[in-house]
Amino acid sequence: MERKPFEVETTEDHKPYSDGGGSDLTSTVDSSGDEQKKLVYRGWKVMPYIIGNETFEKIGIIGTLSNLLVYLTQVFNLKKYTAATIINAFSGTINFGTFFAAFLCDTYFGRYKTLSVAVIACFLGSVFILMTAAVPGLHPTPCGTKSSCQGPNGGQVLFLLLGLALLVVGAGGIRPCNLAFGADQFNPKSESGKKGINSFFNWYFFTFTFAQIISLTLVVYIQSNVSWTIGLSIPVGLMFLACVIYFAGHNLYVKVKASGSPLAGIARVIAAAIKKRGLKPVKKPCSDLYNHIPPNYANSTLKYSDQFRFLDKAAVMTPDDKLKPDGTASDPWNLCTMQQVEEVKCIVRVIPIWFACAVYYLAITLQMTYPVFQALQSDRRLGSGGFKIPGGTYVVFLMSGMTVFIIFYDRVLVPSLRRVTGLDNGITLLQRIGSGIFFALLSMLISGFVEERRRAIALTKPTLGIEPRAGEISSMSAMWLIPQLVLAGIAEAFAAVGQMEFYYKQFPENMKSFAGSIFYVGAGVSSYLASFLISTVHKTTEHSRSGNWLAEDLNKGKLDYFYFMITGLMFVNMGYFLLMAKFYRYKVTNDEANSVIKTYEEETKENQQQDKSYV
Repeated sequence: MERKPFEVETTEDHKPYSDGGGSDLTSTVDSSGDEQKKLVYRGWKVMPYIIGNETFEKIGIIGTLSNLLVYLTQVFNLKKYTAATIINAFSGTINFGTFFAAFLCDTYFGRYKTLSVAVIACFLGSVFILMTAAVPGLHPTPCGTKSSCQGPNGGQVLFLLLGLALLVVGAGGIRPCNLAFGADQFNPKSESGKKGINSFFNWYFFTFTFAQIISLTLVVYIQSNVSWTIGLSIPVGLMFLACVIYFAGHNLYVKVKASGSPLAGIARVIAAAIKKRGLKPVKKPCSDLYNHIPPNYANSTLKYSDQFRFLDKAAVMTPDDKLKPDGTASDPWNLCTMQQVEEVKCIVRVIPIWFACAVYYLAITLQMTYPVFQALQSDRRLGSGGFKIPGGTYVVFLMSGMTVFIIFYDRVLVPSLRRVTGLDNGITLLQRIGSGIFFALLSMLISGFVEERRRAIALTKPTLGIEPRAGEISSMSAMWLIPQLVLAGIAEAFAAVGQMEFYYKQFPENMKSFAGSIFYVGAGVSSYLASFLISTVHKTTEHSRSGNWLAEDLNKGKLDYFYFMITGLMFVNMGYFLLMAKFYRYKVTNDEANSVIKTYEEETKENQQQDKSYV
């Protein structure tokens, strides 16, 4: 499928104007190239609708999902390892769903229509989950303090899975499209638009962490200590409000139309390179390779790179290759441009880095699950009033660590590093991601030592009672879990934000939705990997002499061994990442290359003038 030039849906309210209030007027050409249209980028004027929707939608989704682990064990009477496996598989499915949503978004529907379906699906999914708590017949009989509990029947599981499936559709569509849809509202060619896009990214991550903090404190507290029905009703109300806010801005948005899938272009380059694999490499690729750039091409032109040269053969012209009158190839599956080849190289270069990031996220995934169970079997009392922090709330320290460190990184660390390195961002994107991987390794190492201490105190000192369906509560304060969670938050401040920026800058412009989705697909891979490791370790150690590492009662298990095993995996992954980063080459456009040349020439002239003045 050929990708069409940039095109937007028009409404009556998309009329040319400039009121000096932040709106940005620009022009674009439609697909026929005959009619000149005016397009209004309203920028920050539509951000209340987009950011408002993002805020309430995130609180709604996270409010439903953040305490789902506890919900499955306490309300649906599932075992801990079963619940953890389901949560990891569910999270992985959501994250993998972002890839298919990005494909449908770019190929058929566009971001606005994709988001419209997604926000409605999220609302319906949260309603179904609420009903499993509110309607007695949709969940098992409460277990209380019994050691043996009745699990859910087939109908109850089916209804729960239907709600989770709707949330997969909703969250899978929102995650890759929302960020790009917000960026669509700014003119990428104007200085004010570029600044607006950068600010919007900051607001996006602030909104994300803010929503998680609210959900992991207020919503989780109500669910755990007041009522599951009331606690799950809050996300339903917020999701409904998010839908209302989103559709209220219908006539104000810039709606970029779907323009064909870039996956077809990738497939053409690979197919052509395979067909021509017997050809000899050209001596001067920059001049000898076919490189026709059509007018209004969506992507910036790239400088030739000498990596993955076997792909260059896709752009080698042979006597059998014919061109159309406009200069394009008659058979695009047999002849591609050097530009298309370089775009595929960008993606190929990213894949090894992406794999290391997927393994890195395993540590973050585990810090979202087992510390909850650790907290439940630790002293959660706060002060002398008897108030107990809900087990699911402790993950908020990960989010808080991330939020605070992002501010510190942006305001203190970057300016200091900039003076040392001379780089605008202080360090390179790969250095930022690598720092996150290191802090994730450190987080898992400390987790092992803390769990070792928690279990030792539970076995050797007086306990504080019994946690239902778990075991005796250690007198060690659950506050000792905070360091490992804060370190995981710092890891995310480095790696998560760095990854998102890395993918957006290294992917071709026509793959921004895919750039957003590949981040979540990596998280999905780590969720499935976590499920596999938990299931494998549980089955392998269940009947061993040393005992089950992941026993229902953590005091009888060896969770610290599991943490140390993951630490070893993180160490190997860090070595792999450093090796891949050493050979990585950042994407360079012709405009950037020309800018560097011009800057060098200007500096040379200034030095020559200074020498003349000195003489």
